[in-house]
Amino acid sequence: MTISPLPLRSPEKRSEILYGVENAVGRGVYFMSNVKEKMDIYFDYKAPSIVVEVQEYKNGYMDIRKRGGRIRAFTEITKDNIAYCKELIKLVDDLRHLNGVKGGLAVSESEYMATTVLEEAKPLTQVIYSNVKEVVEQAQYIYDTLWNTAIPAEVKIREIEEGLLPVSTRLLQNRDEIIQEIQRLNNSANKLSICSAFGGMQMSYNYFFDSFKRMLDRSTDVSENNEGGDDGGLRWLINIDKYNLSLSKIFLESGIQIRHIKNMPPMNFGVSDKEVALTIEKMEGGNIGQNFLISNEPLYVDHFNSLFEELWKNGIDAKGRIKDIEQGVDLADIEVIPSSSNAQDKYLNTLRSALEEILLIFPTTNALIRQEKIGVIELAKEAVNERNVKVRILMPSNILIDQNIIKPLQHFPSQIDVRYFEQTSETKATMLVVDKKASLVMELTDDSKTTFIEAIGLSTYSNSKAGVLSYVALFENLWVQSDLYEQLKIHDKMQKDFINIAAHELRTPIQPILGLTEIVRSRTRNTDDAKLLEIVIRNAKRLHRLTEDILDVSKIESQSLYLRKERFNLIEIINNAITDSANQIKKESKENIMLELVSKEDIFIESDRNRIYQVIVNLLNNAIKFTKEEGVIIITAKRKDNHVIVSVTDNGQGIDPDILPRLFTKFTTNAEVGGTGLGLFISKNIVEAHGGRMWAENNKDDKGATVAFDLPLTG
Repeated sequence: MTISPLPLRSPEKRSEILYGVENAVGRGVYFMSNVKEKMDIYFDYKAPSIVVEVQEYKNGYMDIRKRGGRIRAFTEITKDNIAYCKELIKLVDDLRHLNGVKGGLAVSESEYMATTVLEEAKPLTQVIYSNVKEVVEQAQYIYDTLWNTAIPAEVKIREIEEGLLPVSTRLLQNRDEIIQEIQRLNNSANKLSICSAFGGMQMSYNYFFDSFKRMLDRSTDVSENNEGGDDGGLRWLINIDKYNLSLSKIFLESGIQIRHIKNMPPMNFGVSDKEVALTIEKMEGGNIGQNFLISNEPLYVDHFNSLFEELWKNGIDAKGRIKDIEQGVDLADIEVIPSSSNAQDKYLNTLRSALEEILLIFPTTNALIRQEKIGVIELAKEAVNERNVKVRILMPSNILIDQNIIKPLQHFPSQIDVRYFEQTSETKATMLVVDKKASLVMELTDDSKTTFIEAIGLSTYSNSKAGVLSYVALFENLWVQSDLYEQLKIHDKMQKDFINIAAHELRTPIQPILGLTEIVRSRTRNTDDAKLLEIVIRNAKRLHRLTEDILDVSKIESQSLYLRKERFNLIEIINNAITDSANQIKKESKENIMLELVSKEDIFIESDRNRIYQVIVNLLNNAIKFTKEEGVIIITAKRKDNHVIVSVTDNGQGIDPDILPRLFTKFTTNAEVGGTGLGLFISKNIVEAHGGRMWAENNKDDKGATVAFDLPLTG
């Protein structure tokens, strides 16, 4: 199939939808032919095959690159499309991975295209096109926002090929993906702890019961009497009643350990030693929830394991609970309150009943504002003043709330304690625990509402000891985490301040040590003494370089790296760097290494002269370190459109493949060569502060490596 570019019907600015293969592909070819400097594009997991297999698209990409245009692309890289993605890497300048990409979008300097219809290895049949400036700018903003969250394609490909599981927290909203991920979690776990309502047990029976059986077969001990659960197996917490009695028996007979808790947390979750899956949906009728959070973040995994252990410890043996139900013994003491006005009355009356302690969790700042309006904070103050009750509050941090609501509470420093947490999930419920005897959990359904009654849905009240203590355990875990979080922030700040101060203090004595030692050396005629002084000078210079690196890292991390831009000749700076590096070669007795500047034509740029010199010297010094006794280091500087590209190529030992993906991160260094591992991190950040980028690759002949960067070109 050969399709020519489809021109616009008229030159005016317009937005339109095109249907049919000929129109859609033709407009795509036209779009690519108009690209001058760059094309930014993303598409879902089916599209890499389209770009590679449909010749019109592939040719368009190649033509853009031939004209000097730059292509950035991201997609969802999977096991099924990994071969196409490897081919796609050859067609673009930079390819990244992002989970859950839907449809496709492309934006150039002046045009925008998008589609929602993508089929593997088939041309597009429908596209949206616009050359309206505002549409193009909005599309560019959307693209850049998503691009900044994507990861390098090479990293994702390596994860897939080597079976690595990256640390991540993901919100799944696709039914098939949810089923696939939960099955994967079950199949990879030797130990699993689940806390769910009846809907969650029904859903698990419908979709995952076979994976539970396989997990139990792998377990070293599946005895239902395993109290600690340390030897593996599957444990389940549920509120057993007459409605789920039969299913609970089926799970028990399969070897799953079950305990009954009267007051369930406001969520369903399953946690192994490595991952956690949770949802706040009830999964009524055993249907898959529409939203699941999957995470292997150690903090989350540890938290939910700890929460489960507290609930498990206070749970009731399932066999005893089943026997009570079959004999007609009613142990239920949980009140579900569907009316928000009744829940408000229950809320305020429960607060008034407090004699010793009040524990409160406000999920959002709006929730706190609404509940302050109905008198919750005033009742807490009354409890403190009249009955000497202690109050602890967990809430999101907000400056206005702190000043207007929380600050007045500081009059009770020994009895009212407030701590803050960051909102990291969609779990939204106000929780109240009074005297470790009663709990009230109120679901937040619409945080935009201004009144308490409009904002909340179902509420659950309980005076069950086991249930209430489970919420106490949840509160205490969050309380400790909030304290640890604050301590970590303080520690991080103290550490950065210390490094900054220490570096400044080190800088002060180093200069006189260097200066005075060099003066003494110049006056010393004794050859041996001069050699000793040379050692002092060399190590003082190393300490000086390290101090400057630490200060640069501190500036980068505090976003205070200042650039003094001026117009200068880049070739002149490169020659100066070569001269200084040649002195290093002489000092290190590597006279067989040659430095060669290929470019001779003057190139003027608007940049920080000293910082660019610092980058070039660092790249040359690295190349010298990794080049053996004989070698050639080639430096090139060439114009490319509105940028200049500087590259340093050596024929040394190359970059270790294990180091290459993290080459530009802090403290990445080769054990054989040594060093602090800060130079490339600093250099990359200097280049990016100028609006450029830095990259590295091993040479195709397996001899040496090339490290390069580009900068905006002026003049």
